[in-house]
Amino acid sequence: MQHRSPAAATASGAASTAAAMEPGVGGVEPAVTLDQVPRWSDPDQRLYTPSSSSATAEAADGGSEPAASAFLSFSDPLTGDDGGAAGGGCASASRFPVDHEINSRIYLWRGHPWNMEVDAVVNSTNESLDEAHSSPGLHAAAGSGLAEECATLGGCRTGMAKMTNAYDLPARKVIHTVGPKYAVKYHTAAENALSHCYRSCLELLIENGLESIAMGCIYTEAKNYPREPAAHVAIRTVRRFLEKQKGKIAGLIFCITSSSDTEIYKRLLPLYFPRDKQEEETAVSKLPADVGDENGETVIDERKIRIRPLPAGAADRTVATAPLDLPLESGLASRSTFKLDSYLDPSFMSLIKDPDLRRKEQWEKSSQAQKGFNYARLLGYGDIGFPPLSAAEEYSLHSRYLAKANSLNLSEIAEMKIIYRGGVDSEGRPVMVVVGAHFLLRCLDLERFVLHVVKEFEPLIQKPYTIVYLHSAASLQPQPDLGFMKRIQQILGRKHQRNLHGIYILHPTLGLRTAILGMQLLIDGEVWKKVVYVDRLVQLFRYVPREQLTIPDFVFQHDLEVNGGRGMIVDPRTKHIYQRPSG
Repeated sequence: MQHRSPAAATASGAASTAAAMEPGVGGVEPAVTLDQVPRWSDPDQRLYTPSSSSATAEAADGGSEPAASAFLSFSDPLTGDDGGAAGGGCASASRFPVDHEINSRIYLWRGHPWNMEVDAVVNSTNESLDEAHSSPGLHAAAGSGLAEECATLGGCRTGMAKMTNAYDLPARKVIHTVGPKYAVKYHTAAENALSHCYRSCLELLIENGLESIAMGCIYTEAKNYPREPAAHVAIRTVRRFLEKQKGKIAGLIFCITSSSDTEIYKRLLPLYFPRDKQEEETAVSKLPADVGDENGETVIDERKIRIRPLPAGAADRTVATAPLDLPLESGLASRSTFKLDSYLDPSFMSLIKDPDLRRKEQWEKSSQAQKGFNYARLLGYGDIGFPPLSAAEEYSLHSRYLAKANSLNLSEIAEMKIIYRGGVDSEGRPVMVVVGAHFLLRCLDLERFVLHVVKEFEPLIQKPYTIVYLHSAASLQPQPDLGFMKRIQQILGRKHQRNLHGIYILHPTLGLRTAILGMQLLIDGEVWKKVVYVDRLVQLFRYVPREQLTIPDFVFQHDLEVNGGRGMIVDPRTKHIYQRPSG
């Protein structure tokens, strides 16, 4: 095997890169292998840009040898005027120390990954996995078989990934992932969804025994994601993943196609993949304050453990009266420690329980859940036997569902109009409308529906609110069982239970009344005892004014059929309600 000089190697790399950027030259593009791609850890083979093509060409043609900087399209962002000052005498510990083994697995490529001869290439697409929203050039290069296989996958959720064959591509597989839409209001959710995209792709790679992958920018302008913040998420997620799995990945290629992305990666890669101590020390002052957790995901302040300060003397009094030895059966909560418990965050208290006690509680909950499951099934109520959750568990559950809901596009659920915001009731409380007949159980993804419920209810449950449930003609559709209702109630949490003023149910049937009685007895009497049955629309309008509700046409028709027009007249065009004259 011949060894080439750094200049010759750079010239060769430049030529191959230039050829890749000009697909029209020479017909079909040749496949590019991993050893032809510049490696991040190689000081003489940085990502090549057109601006240095003339200097490199002169060297290749035997002209005067250009300066070393001519080979470095990655002008080092850490050697600026402030670089030396920041790097000298930095006392802070680096959050991303030099790791030559990890750096040796990072490659850089200017161009699309479709002609890369690697185990897998990544396609940024939408939830339908259709060709129109896929990465440019992928389907044209892969052939029609790729679109046909994508059509059989049943779509892909935001933040997740699915794998197909690569067909006419030099790669073995294509990993499809769906990046999030970006909105400033949901910045954290978008960051974590994007981080999950990169991590899902890498996990799928390892699960299938593959070792090399080429990744383009998953974030796109079509989804309004700012490129530099997204690059931070992408690079740090890859770094954190390789810290744990570097022995299973031989090569990861960042493929970038625009000059703006090139400039961004120039500045950010040395921060997360420093190649020497100087870069590591300088990066300490240049890294953002939040570089995520051990997986690269953004840390959410509301989920951090917080301990409220004790009033003066409270700690001493509590410690003095606390028993020295607590038997396992007594638990942590005792009369003498209730003051201390009241000042501790519930999520913190759930962490400091004795491990044996936690294990005993889990066994008891599991046993209770199993018994409840059997009895509930016999009675036809569904799975209602799972144990109640603590305040900390409910908060954690609600937070996870809300974060996931905010990261997904649930427009297809919203269009079904099962739940939607109304106006306000007669006392000014906001109203949520639920239409039972629109709950098409056979056509509904229940998991996505629950996420939609959490997302829609979140603004309302912060203060007193009202639910209006239109059961009109709903008996014609199969309804969810009591176990499903209990689960939704747990996910919405105690704030929902506390702030719910009432549930007004229009056109209740005997079956519905029986189900609600079961919920009062078996799920939560506090919530379901707030139910008010309303037989006629006129009665409903006493609680919620007509102009504050958007009511489907079939509800008016059902009201006329059930009540025979007693006590009311409905204008079929305007749906205005008139009281029927007496006598």
